[in-house]
Order: sequence, then C-alpha cells, then structure tokens
Amino acid sequence: MISVRQAAFDVFRAHGLTTVFGNPGSTELPMLADFPADFRYVLGLQEGVVVGMADGYAQATGRPALVNLHSAPGVATAMGALVNAAAAHSPLVVTAGQQVRALLTGPAMLTNPEPTVLPRPLVKWSVEPPRPQDVPAALARAVHLAMLPPRGPVLVSLPMDDWAAQVDEESVRVLAGRRVSAAATPGADLIGRLAARLGAARSPVLLVGAGLDSPEGWQAAVTLAERCRLPVHWAPLEPRCGFPTTHPAFQGVLPATEAGVGKALRGHDLVLVAGASAFRYYPYVPGQVLGPDADLVLLTDDPQEAARASYGHAVLTDPVAALTMLAGEVPAAQRALPAPGPRPEPVDLAGRPLTAAAAYATIARVLPSTGVLVCESVSNMRDCQDQIRLSRPGSYHSPAGASLGFGVPAAIGVQLADPGRPVVAVVGDGALQYAVPALWSAARYQVSLTVVVLRNDRYAVLEDYCDFLAVTGVPGLRVPGIDSVLLARGYGVPAVRADGADALAAALRDGLARPGPTLIEVPVGGSAETHW
Repeated sequence: MISVRQAAFDVFRAHGLTTVFGNPGSTELPMLADFPADFRYVLGLQEGVVVGMADGYAQATGRPALVNLHSAPGVATAMGALVNAAAAHSPLVVTAGQQVRALLTGPAMLTNPEPTVLPRPLVKWSVEPPRPQDVPAALARAVHLAMLPPRGPVLVSLPMDDWAAQVDEESVRVLAGRRVSAAATPGADLIGRLAARLGAARSPVLLVGAGLDSPEGWQAAVTLAERCRLPVHWAPLEPRCGFPTTHPAFQGVLPATEAGVGKALRGHDLVLVAGASAFRYYPYVPGQVLGPDADLVLLTDDPQEAARASYGHAVLTDPVAALTMLAGEVPAAQRALPAPGPRPEPVDLAGRPLTAAAAYATIARVLPSTGVLVCESVSNMRDCQDQIRLSRPGSYHSPAGASLGFGVPAAIGVQLADPGRPVVAVVGDGALQYAVPALWSAARYQVSLTVVVLRNDRYAVLEDYCDFLAVTGVPGLRVPGIDSVLLARGYGVPAVRADGADALAAALRDGLARPGPTLIEVPVGGSAETHW
C-alpha cells in the first residue's frame, strides 16, 4: 500500500507533469509537504497569474500543465484566467484544495460547498472524488480528458485529509501506465469529396487559426496553399496563427465583424476554414458573410464549434491531418498565383510620442525570427498583427477569451517551456495591472523575458468603443499616474522608459541580450485603429 499523495505524484510523473504552477494555501499543505526533488514548483502571487503562466506553458509545449489552487477563494480568483485557457483549448489539470471531509457539511472556513459547480462552464470536467481511494483515478482521468480533443482545462477538488489515505500500489501502477490517444482522421471518401470540391472551385480561399499552430499544421497549410494556389487569411480573433505571415500567399487578418468578413471574402466561391472558429466577432456589425453562390467547409476538432457555426458544412476531425491528406489528394491548380497581401502603411518612427504601430514596427525590426511575441495591448492588437512577421510556429500568443491579465504570466510560461526562444510580451498599461504580481515570478525564477508596456494612461479600447456606440460621458476610462518602471523595480525587475523608436530599439536589444526579465515603458499616443 502507498499513500494517496505518493500515488498522485506517481500519476503526475508518469505523464510528465513535473512542473507545478501554484499559489498555496492551508488546504494544499498536505499535498506539498516534503515536495519531491524531481518536481519544480513555480510560485505565482495571485491565482490569475498562476493559471496564466500554466496557460502559456501548455500552449508552448502542447502538453498538459499542472495547476494547484487554494479551495474556493483560489478557484474564484482564477476564473478570469480560466476564461482564456478554455477559449484557447489549453490542457490544464487544475487541482484545488478542499476542507477535511469531516467539515464538508458543517459551517467551516475554506469549505467549497459546490466544488464541481464553481468552475463551470470553463472546465471540461470537474469532480470531487467520493472517496480518498478514488483520487488517483480521478487525477489520471483528468490528465486524459485535458488532452483529448477539444483540449481544455479540467478541475479536481481534493479534501486535505485525503492525501494520507492508503491505496493499492499495483492499481496505481496500472493507472499511471495507461495512455489514451485520439485519431480523428477523416476517411478517404470524405477527403476525396473535399478534394473534388476544392479542385472545382473557381476562387477558393483558406482561413487558418490556432488549431494549425504547430510545425505539422503550418506545413500542411503551406503545402495545400501552394498546391492549390490559395490566398490565406488569419481568421478573426484567433489567439494564435496557423500560417507563416511572411509567405507570399498570406493576405492578412480578417476583420472581426460580419460586414468586414463578408467584404474580405467577396468573390470567393469556396471558403475552407481549418483550425479556427467560423467566426468570432466583436463588435456586432451585421452583414452578409457569404455570397449567394459561395460555400464554406469548416475543419475542427471541437464539436461545439462545429455545431454553432452559422454557415456551410462542418467536419469534426483533426484539422492538421485533414489538411495533410487533402494536400496529397487534390490536383494541382492551374489558376494564377494569388496577388501578395496588403502590406501595412509606413509608420513614422521619428514621432513623439510613438504611435502603437511605430512601436510594433520597431519591435519587429529587433525581435529575432526565432522570437515569440505575446500581445495583450487590446486597443492596438491589430497593429501588432499587421507589423509583426511570423516565420515559425508558436511565435504569437494573445488572450483567447479577452480576459485581461494574460500577457506577462503567459509569456513567463512560454519562456519556461522553451527557454531557447527569446520572448517579448507587449501589454497595455491598464492590462498590466491585472497581473502585475507576475513580475515577481519573472524575477524570482530569472525568466528571460522582455516586457514592453505601451503607456497611454487610458483604457483606449473603451474610448474607441464609446465612439463606435456613439455614447459620451462614460466615467472611469482614464488611468493616469501609473509608473510601470517603478512598479517593476519594486518587484525586482530592471526597468527603463523609452521615449522614441531608437531608445526602444536599444532597450529591446539590451533586454534580449541579458538573462532575466526586463521591463520597458513606452509612451504612445494617437488614436488606435480599431478596424471596425
């Protein structure tokens, strides 16, 4: 017999979950006592930061990440970050502490009265095992469910006295050795029909999203685009990109409105969407998305996305495998190559203060092709996507669920997952405040990360949205007086202010060259282009 605690760590170890992102409380102490030497504990000072770091880590590794939260208060505080993780299909295994079983029905402090209900609908599965002996099986099931398509977070609530209970060692060995895999590849007949439709189309177009952001996904999309001479768009509001934006076939990012998508797709008779939703919108600008003679085919591994799509034919499958098979089946197109996509307008690098577009253009000049950009400056995210050129998978991340506080924590997780790639996080001065304790974690673990804070002393996206809605007199949109440089230094992060393009470029080069984190505050001005 072995303890539940030993069994749990055996299950975690068997699946490579040896990095724990957490913020401990009293209900977690029995789990963390005598912490195993082969595990790494990454401390976040707030639960949203903890989940954000794990989210970035899971996205960068493609494997599950282990999160440890503190009972009901910890789960509740982490809910905003779970919005992003759920929308990004990040495979998080979240453990949450719970009071001892003897106090679950009494008026005790730190009892979570509804541990399986609280995290819904942001997790694929939530459970509190009925007996201590069921904990290892629940944890093993959680790992498998997190990784099965569509991937996503799961949560296991664990009473603090369960860890000392005894379980059969052989049954745990069997549990830890189990593997579950998914092979949802489409049949040859379906691929044949898709190839025929694609070959017969007069003007087909390919739309890509986060589901293709892997070496295999990029290769499949590039092969298909080149064989069929397809123009390629980044689908709207996708948190990652499934195609090199340096490729001649790349046409840019679609607007995030029905009217904007309809205008961009006008003239195409077949729209092939792979690894993306069809479509995410914000705000509501109604319009006709597809012309009367156009059709849409959606390739997704998410049954919810397949069911809620408003247009065309959805195929529930592995989109990477489907594109790979399709590229091998479809005849080479005889049509002309697509015209190169639009390039961003030239920016003024001499202006003071810099525009956001000029700041991104400067970052694009300095960031190596191997670099990763994490963007959470909401009012000018489109400027970022226009200016930054992506030539490798896994090079861009943004908050999938629009919950603020993603940028710095996720960038920490990305860098911990792949220390060989330089990482830059661009965040707004308002967004930084939702996760400013993450700076401490970056300093504590000497994460090689450069944080660029675009300072405009306001919630710019809300001011722009006021203009869109034609409303005035809204309070609370200005946030002057926040000194990100002093905040960073208070958390142990070296920080500077850069007032122009040359100063920003020099600070970026210095930050990328040194070990550990650096913060650069950049005053920006001008009206952000919302593309609405």
